[in-house]
Amino acid sequence: MITMAWRKQLISSNQTLVRFFSKSPHPQYVQKVGIPEFLNGIGKGVETHVAKIETEIGDFHRLLVTRTLKLKKLGVPVKHRKLILKYTHKYSLGLWRPRADTLKA
Repeated sequence: MITMAWRKQLISSNQTLVRFFSKSPHPQYVQKVGIPEFLNGIGKGVETHVAKIETEIGDFHRLLVTRTLKLKKLGVPVKHRKLILKYTHKYSLGLWRPRADTLKA
């Protein structure tokens, strides 16, 4: 009798979770990600280094494997280097993508 009550509760809670996740609007992400879109998506002043990083590194996939020493040689401050490396790691794991609304703002 107790197990049936738990089963009913699990089934009803599972349905509400499915409904909750299926109705949530999906945020709009940038389709094609390049260095400017990536750095603008990070924000926090990192976008000031777009020209410098784009000329020296050139390709977005090379930015994903760039180390801190290369960014240091480009003159990127420590705080911005940490942010760039943090978000490149998150992007490569698939945990973060630049949103389209942050680029418009």
